[in-house]
Amino acid sequence: MTGRTWLRPSWLFNRRVGLALLWALLMVGIAVAVNVAGIHVVGGIDGWEHWLRAHSAHFFVWRLLLYAAAVYGWWRMRQRLRQREPAPETHQRLLRIEIAALTTIVLLEGSQWLRSG
Repeated sequence: MTGRTWLRPSWLFNRRVGLALLWALLMVGIAVAVNVAGIHVVGGIDGWEHWLRAHSAHFFVWRLLLYAAAVYGWWRMRQRLRQREPAPETHQRLLRIEIAALTTIVLLEGSQWLRSG
C-alpha cells in the first residue's frame, strides 16, 4: 500500500455508494424544506411545535405504515437470501440484524412516547 492509497478508499467512489449518499442528501434536504415551510406557514417555531404536537397521532400512524412496508420488504429479501445462502451463519447474521433493528425502533418510539407523555 502506497502512501496515497489510503487517501482514496475505493468504496467511497463506488456508484452505489454515491447514489445512496445522493438519496440520503435528498431526503435530508426535503425534510429541512418541509420544516422551514411549516415554520413559515404557521407563523413561527412555537406554532410549528404546537401543530406537530396536535398531529402526533397522524405521524404515529404514518410511522407504523412505514414500519409495515419496511417489514414486508425485509421479509421478502430475507426469504430470497435464505434460499440463496442456506448456511446457519446467514440465519444468525439475519437474526442479529433483526434484533438490532427492532431494538432501535422500540427505543426511538419509546423516546417519542416519553417526550410527548
